[in-house]
Amino acid sequence: MDSDTLTGLLKTVAEKFPDRRALSVSGKFDLSHARLHDLIERAASRLVSAAGIKPGDVVALTFPNTVEFVITFLAVIRARATVAPLNAAYTAEEFEFYLSDSDSKLLLTSQEGNGPAQEAASKLNISHVTATLLDAGSDLALSVADSDSVVESVAELVNSPEDAALFLHTSGTTSRPKGVPLTQLNLASSVRNIKSVYKLTEADSTVIVLPLFHVHGLMAGLLSSLGAGAAVTLPAAGRFSATTFWPDMKKYNATWYTAVPTIHQIILDRHASHPESEYPKLRFIRSCSASLAPVILSRLEEAFGAPVLEAYAMTEATHLMSSNPLPEEGPHKPGSVGKPVGQEMAILNEKGEIQEPNSKGEVCIRGPNVTKGYKNNPDANKAGFEFGWFHTGDIGYFDSDGYLHLVGRIKELINRGGEKISPIEVDAVLLTHPDVSQGVAFGVPDEKYGEEINCAVIPREGTTVTEEDIKAFCKKNLAAFKVPKRVFITDNLPKTASGKIQRRIVAQHFHEKP
Repeated sequence: MDSDTLTGLLKTVAEKFPDRRALSVSGKFDLSHARLHDLIERAASRLVSAAGIKPGDVVALTFPNTVEFVITFLAVIRARATVAPLNAAYTAEEFEFYLSDSDSKLLLTSQEGNGPAQEAASKLNISHVTATLLDAGSDLALSVADSDSVVESVAELVNSPEDAALFLHTSGTTSRPKGVPLTQLNLASSVRNIKSVYKLTEADSTVIVLPLFHVHGLMAGLLSSLGAGAAVTLPAAGRFSATTFWPDMKKYNATWYTAVPTIHQIILDRHASHPESEYPKLRFIRSCSASLAPVILSRLEEAFGAPVLEAYAMTEATHLMSSNPLPEEGPHKPGSVGKPVGQEMAILNEKGEIQEPNSKGEVCIRGPNVTKGYKNNPDANKAGFEFGWFHTGDIGYFDSDGYLHLVGRIKELINRGGEKISPIEVDAVLLTHPDVSQGVAFGVPDEKYGEEINCAVIPREGTTVTEEDIKAFCKKNLAAFKVPKRVFITDNLPKTASGKIQRRIVAQHFHEKP
């Protein structure tokens, strides 16, 4: 069925809304849904006939957030191959690991290329092809010898819900990244879930702020918008810029945006230092991929006059698992990640027994959006899919209204003399300090307690804070055993490519300091 594949959903949209704007490169050109569909079909045909791509092949992509990325990404899937988007900032060694782990047959880049990626591909005997779209009226140009490529070369290819469409890696915050294959059905299910909870329609428009090689920006920003017949704008620079964000939002009549907490904080800082004369009227602002402190949520709502809906997601769930609802559907609760969307969710204890409301346990899910398992990793699959559920590795609980509250990653909970401390709770207190811009709590080994709590903070621009200030503030707002023993004042915190603060790396970095 067309509705069980991403390609089928997008084909239906192109037929239903042919002339509506689908994709814009800010200040350069716009593509309609029909035009985008045509470009994807033609590019898929070239990949098959000229680049020799066969169903099941893996094609690696490394681009900024550009129109070429969007077309090649969807063309690879249309050709029944598997697309593996990679961070353009990787080193040659990292590219070698990801290209090898995914069994990539082809590397696609922009015309400018990517030295480390090409070096790794050459070492692994993987072909390299560049892709360029000069303007809205051109076809996508691929740097392979022309053949008699016509759209008919993919016409006979029928996309199946079971096709492995996307290959991503987990962010690897606690261990070596694991390969996650996602099917057409996984993608279509997730798009449907995101569309339904936010009521996305052809009248919506957003500006992409997150990297499209990561599941958050890819699924929630790009693919769900396209699947709803809505419009997406890519920044001219190919990445997020605080200076162009609101001008783009206004110019392209944006109705919402999705980002990680660190980006929301950058947008708030920009609002404080360089406010716009007016802001667009947004239906909602979405936050995901890391815990959003309640104080940041309230500042966003106050500054931009839109409800801020926090959500919960993972690569293994093809992004969305739960979300706070739109105001007309119910309250959105600061500190909660809302209700499950389009899948079963339960809190299980270590024996696999479902827990009652307000009882903590591991958050577990199952549904058509969930991966069938990690690639070539039987140990992770055995641990991750016990009792017939996928285990997220997060501790949480449902409140009496059915809203999920996360306590923290199982491996990140701080065990101080038998007291389990949620670093998320300490983070939230740190961020309420008026002079703190970013803050993160973490555990370090301790002879007396087994583990002790430390934290690192970035002061707000133009302010000065001391370790004593932060400790005194925490003592007023936290139980004594949760107060950080050491406070590191810094100007930088290690983050993943999607903007998530890496607690484990922060802990290693500061624990090594005398």
